[in-house]
Amino acid sequence: MSYHNPLTPPRKSATFDDHTLAEIRRAAATGIYDIRGGGTKRKVPHFDDLLFLGASISRYPLEGYREKCETSVVLGTRFARKPIELKIPITIAGMSFGALSGNAKEALGRGATLAGTSTTTGDGGMTDEERGHSELLVYQYLPSRYGMNPRDLRRADAIEIVVGQGAKPGGGGMLLGQKISDRVAEMRTLPKGIDQRSACRHPDWTGPDDLEIKILELREITDWQKPIYVKVGGARPYYDTALAVKAGADVVVLDGMQGGTAATQDVFIEHVGMPTLACIRPAVQALQDLGLHRKVQLIVSGGIRSGADVAKALALGADAVSIGTAALVAIGDNDPKWEEEYRALGTTAGAYDDWHEGRDPAGITTQDPELAARLDPVTAGRRLANYLKVMTLEAQTIARACGKNRLHNLEPEDLCALTMEAAAMAKVPLAGTDWYPGKGGF
Repeated sequence: MSYHNPLTPPRKSATFDDHTLAEIRRAAATGIYDIRGGGTKRKVPHFDDLLFLGASISRYPLEGYREKCETSVVLGTRFARKPIELKIPITIAGMSFGALSGNAKEALGRGATLAGTSTTTGDGGMTDEERGHSELLVYQYLPSRYGMNPRDLRRADAIEIVVGQGAKPGGGGMLLGQKISDRVAEMRTLPKGIDQRSACRHPDWTGPDDLEIKILELREITDWQKPIYVKVGGARPYYDTALAVKAGADVVVLDGMQGGTAATQDVFIEHVGMPTLACIRPAVQALQDLGLHRKVQLIVSGGIRSGADVAKALALGADAVSIGTAALVAIGDNDPKWEEEYRALGTTAGAYDDWHEGRDPAGITTQDPELAARLDPVTAGRRLANYLKVMTLEAQTIARACGKNRLHNLEPEDLCALTMEAAAMAKVPLAGTDWYPGKGGF
C-alpha cells in the first residue's frame, strides 16, 4: 500500500517533461518523425552570455555624434577579380524560392539593396525578380544542383558552395509537395506536387581535393571574376575552415545550430551541430594558423538578432554575419496581426515553425498565390532595411563605447563572459577574472 501526502503537489519528471511525453505519443500514433523549421528551441550558450567592457579611464570612448565608426567590409579579396563591397557587415542568408514565396524573395532583395548589402538565392535557382531587385546577389551552389546553370552563375556577384547548414550539418534539405508549384517544379526540374529531399552531400566529390577541383571549375566558368564562398555547418569548425581555405575558398561561411530557416527533422535541429558561439574561435584560429585571418573572410550565421550580436561576432574574429530567421521576422513573419489564423493552424504567432507546410498566413513561407499576395515586397523591403539600419547603429554604438572607430577593430579583449560555458567557448575571461576554462591558472 502506498501513501501520497495530499499536501505535496504531484511532481513531473524533468526528463519526461510535457513536450517529451507529447512527442512520444505523436510518434506512436503516426509512425512519422517530426519535421519543422525555426531552429533549435533548447537554450544553448549564445551571444547573450557575453558582455562588452566599455571604456572609462583605462580606455578612451568615442563620441557618437561627432566621431565616425566605419562599418564597410570587402568580401572575396583573396582570388576574385571583383570582390563584393558591402556598406554594412550584415548579409542575408540563403533561403530558396520554393521555401519562400516570390514576394518574400523580392522583399529580401529590395531590403538588402537599400541597406547596401547582399542577399543569397538559396536552393532551387535564381529568379529574375530576385536578381532584378538585388544589387548584390550571392548564388548558392548546393548538392541538389536544382536550377543550377552557367548563365546564372555568371549573373551572380558571388557563388556560395553549400557543404552544410547549421540546422542540419550532414543532412539534406526538404521541400514538401504542396510547395512545389508549376514554377518551382520547372525551375528545379521536378514533378509538381511531389515531396523532394535534397542530397546531404555533393554528388561529384568525396573530400577536400574534389572541392578544390570544383572551385577551380567555377572560377573558370566565371572567368575568375566572382568570389567563391564555402558554407559549412558548425560541427568541426577548425578543420572544416582549414580545408575550405586550402581548397581555395575566398570566404568561409560558418553556420551554427541556431540557424533556423531550414526545414528538417526536429531530432536533427535539437541534437546535431554546435552552438554558434562555440564555432567562431576555432574557425578564426584555423585562419590565423594559416596566416590568412582577414585575408580569407569569415561570415558567421545562426541566431544573429541584434547589433549586439553583430558586434560580438566581429569582436570574436568574424568579418561579417548573415541573418535568416531575423530577416523573415523583419519582413512580417510570425506577425501577431495574423494570430487568429496561426491559432487555426494549431500554433501561435511567436511559435509558428511549420514553414515547410506552405500555409503561412503572413505570405512568406508559402507558394499559395492568395497567401503570398498578402506580402507587399516594397513595404516589406523597407522594413528589412530599417531593421538592418538599427542593427548597424547598435553595433556602432557599442564599438564607440569600446573606443573603436571601426567595427572590425573590436577584439576579444573587449569582452567578458557571464558563464563558464560561454567563457570556454568564446575564450574570453569570466567576468571579474582574467581566466577562462582551458587557459590554465586562476
